[in-house]
Amino acid sequence: MQSPWKILTVAPLFLLLSLQSSASPAYNDLSRPSYSNGHTCVGCVLVVSVIEQLAQVHNSTVQASMERLCSYLPEKLFLKTTCYLVIDKFGSDIIKLLSADMNADVVCHTLEFCKQNTGQPLCHLYPLPKETWKFTLEKARRIVKKSPILRYSRSGSDICSLPILAKICQKIKSAIEQSVPFKDVDSDKYSVFPTLRGYHWRGRDCNDSDESVYPGRRPDNWDVHQDSNCNGIWGIDPKDGIPYEKKFCEGSQPRGIILLGDSAGAHFHISPEWITASQMSLNSFINLPTALTDELDWPQLSGVTGFLDSTVGIEEKSIYLRLWKRNHCNHRDYQNISRNGASSRNLKKFIESLSRNKMLDYPAIVIYAMIGNDVCNGKSDPVPAMTTPEKLYSNVMQTLKHLNSHLPDGSHVILYGLPDGTFLWDNLHNRYHPLGQLNKDVTYAHLYSFLNCLQVSPCHGWMSSNKTLRTLTSERAEQLSNTLKKIAASEKFTNFDLFYMDFAFHEIIQEWQKRGGQPWQLIEPVDGFHPNEVALLLFADRFWEKVQLQWPQILGKKNPFNPQIKQVFGDQGGH
Repeated sequence: MQSPWKILTVAPLFLLLSLQSSASPAYNDLSRPSYSNGHTCVGCVLVVSVIEQLAQVHNSTVQASMERLCSYLPEKLFLKTTCYLVIDKFGSDIIKLLSADMNADVVCHTLEFCKQNTGQPLCHLYPLPKETWKFTLEKARRIVKKSPILRYSRSGSDICSLPILAKICQKIKSAIEQSVPFKDVDSDKYSVFPTLRGYHWRGRDCNDSDESVYPGRRPDNWDVHQDSNCNGIWGIDPKDGIPYEKKFCEGSQPRGIILLGDSAGAHFHISPEWITASQMSLNSFINLPTALTDELDWPQLSGVTGFLDSTVGIEEKSIYLRLWKRNHCNHRDYQNISRNGASSRNLKKFIESLSRNKMLDYPAIVIYAMIGNDVCNGKSDPVPAMTTPEKLYSNVMQTLKHLNSHLPDGSHVILYGLPDGTFLWDNLHNRYHPLGQLNKDVTYAHLYSFLNCLQVSPCHGWMSSNKTLRTLTSERAEQLSNTLKKIAASEKFTNFDLFYMDFAFHEIIQEWQKRGGQPWQLIEPVDGFHPNEVALLLFADRFWEKVQLQWPQILGKKNPFNPQIKQVFGDQGGH
């Protein structure tokens, strides 16, 4: 997916991505040329579609629907204020064009948020007008011919160009690019703040003024005087004078869970309510500021490190919550070292954000799950840009050597294979996208084609009508999985055991179908690409079952003192 930092810089303009913002391509390929600033085009078409559909749903004017949209937005991050400013600048032209029955594609091409460059195909989400495109566009341009807004450039400026915000933006940008908390007083890579790479991503710090206090470390003097590892267990039992940490945790084999992942591991999620006019209300955007400051990721609900109860009504828990249930001494010991666009190629740019001291900390279970971006990109010809098995071997070995130098002895590393993404097209292509449900006019096939045309697709190889291309992508994914399997079988390291696990999405589909579900219900509805929360939790369940059966030593012992820990410390300080 696109760069989360670029999303964040245009957060106040999220609903019209209008004044600027070239949302850069994914981290995995910063040199990739995008077609006519494709992300801005997508943003414009999305928002104009919502405005048009709000007017239709509420039988109102376009002006009223724009004001309605702004009224739904929260004040945080200046979202509501900026929305009204955008209306003031572009609203009159949008009203004129929509009132003349121009669709969102025509509006955005007319206002030059979308452009058809010479020699490039025409990119459109909706069916083409009945009249020729050239005639329709000329007609639309005549409608706004005297508009002053076309004098303004669509690029080169963003919210962070304002002097008052430049310094804070730079600090936020640096924190996100390095994948470390923005607010971290003692620089131990843990924070008391939830977003901006805070405790949504790794265990909450319990003392942000002491760098020797953080989740996952072995207790200092059995935590007689303070909670040095933030698991909520400290002090001395007055009945026998034994420190609680020693009594409850010694010999229980505490361990943390660490994910090295991409946007799927970070749980990339755009709420359908944000773009579905018939569902939109004052409550729809409550979580938008949090999502934006988490890069549109939801690691607090992910299948590996999620610490909140599921929002989707299933009983399955994340791997972290299962480890905590197994041994309450594991409390808060989780790290989600994932980034949108991450792959084996660029992991070295942010793996230093992993926090583990081989001498001072407990062992860890590390899951390596770069499941997409080594084969996924948005190029018009995606195959040459895919990682080769030879290059994957080199990249993964570099990662494993880094882990061996940082992980405590007794750790475990599991390499996850890549999925067969042909299930995306097979299960979604003829279904209506949330933008197309009202008027039955936009399917996922249309969305995929639009994104591919703009060269901003998260995965042209699988999100394509070209069956040969989908097959080639799956074949490369299988080759890369086999490479990971060979590494796990042949390589040895001093500080951790190495394992391999298939990304068996077909098993998840079968389990979901047993419960009466359909395969398409396991995919994020807005982007039509990522596994959703249900899928991620089912993966966690499958992971746990396989590890218990094949490698139970990975999980550590069940702690018999869990009831006593709960009795003495309650929720252990929460998160």
